[in-house]
Amino acid sequence: MRIKNCFLLFMLLMSSVSLSLANKPVKRVILFTIDGLHWEAPQKTHMPVFNSLIKEGTYIQQSYVILPHHPTIGDYSKYNSCSFPNPVLHQGTLFLSDENKMIQEYFSPKEQTAFVVNTVAYKSVGRGFTTLIMDDLLTDAEVVDQSIQIMKTQHPVFMRIHLQRPGQRGFDISQMDKDSPYYNNIFAKGSPYVAAIENADIQLGRFIHYLKESGKWDETVLIITSDHGQSNIGWHALFDENAWRTPLLFIGAGIAKNRVLPYFEHTDIAPTIMGILGRGIPRINGGGGHFIDAMLINGNKQAAYPEHIKILNNQIKEYGYLKAEMMMKSLSNLRLLNAIALLDNSASGASFYHQDRILEWYKAGTTEQLIQTNNTVLEKMKKLLNDN
Repeated sequence: MRIKNCFLLFMLLMSSVSLSLANKPVKRVILFTIDGLHWEAPQKTHMPVFNSLIKEGTYIQQSYVILPHHPTIGDYSKYNSCSFPNPVLHQGTLFLSDENKMIQEYFSPKEQTAFVVNTVAYKSVGRGFTTLIMDDLLTDAEVVDQSIQIMKTQHPVFMRIHLQRPGQRGFDISQMDKDSPYYNNIFAKGSPYVAAIENADIQLGRFIHYLKESGKWDETVLIITSDHGQSNIGWHALFDENAWRTPLLFIGAGIAKNRVLPYFEHTDIAPTIMGILGRGIPRINGGGGHFIDAMLINGNKQAAYPEHIKILNNQIKEYGYLKAEMMMKSLSNLRLLNAIALLDNSASGASFYHQDRILEWYKAGTTEQLIQTNNTVLEKMKKLLNDN
């Protein structure tokens, strides 16, 4: 009996130790973004560090970002210097406004935050960081050097590290002519995109080595992803579905190991970071994301996901193609010209919330209502094409 009781006591002790380790407070969340990371890059390139981490954390092979449109004209460009997914990520909502707080502003200035990136293109999402380094001249390796130095001298509760070179090399390939060996193929032999991705993996390994060597690894959650995907021919055109999808990996304190989730969208990254850190989770507005706990050891991995961004991206793409079809048919049917003009006229009822109206998306009230309105307009367009 005494042996049995001792065994039970030992098991209870071990379970309490395991529970305490699982519930160990997270001191920081670090968002490590590799620009233009294609969702197939871990399989098609040599990324041993990233691939070794998949079994150590929770993995989403294809996480969804809002279509990565990057207009430099119009109202959006007055307040935003980077593509749609970046303010959406930092504000945690599809309903963008320069009055929305960004995730770093929930911590700063009372707590330290940091953003290190080798381009000034992200200046519009840099507001509120206590340490901000944006330098076009830095290499990806130097971005990691600067990040490690910050970790040595400061205590950021939230940090974003962004390696820009892979996305730049993808854009370079998209502009090459037919004589290039990488024409229309970012994964071609000798591709500068592949070289940049593989170097980013090396830099990821360097940063993780520092976290482990310094004793910070066990109190850190690391999120590895991108701000957008990459077209097979390079860059991130808004209607290219590969530009909407990118890998996403959670790893670290309290994160479930060897778990795979079928879907995630980047509006939920900011509130999920807040939740992981045990902070209050603000509901920004009707387009705001949610704290998703499915990657936590004791989280609800079976929770249903509405897939709002995937649906919305496809709606916007379909709208573009239907409108183009109406334009072509209007060459022989003038009634369709009237119909096209009325698409952007409130006299015809609901108007479609496309990419050029992103700053008006809030008028829909909620993401669900935005999708419903768009669906109504799409059905009307299909009927017009069918009837004419």
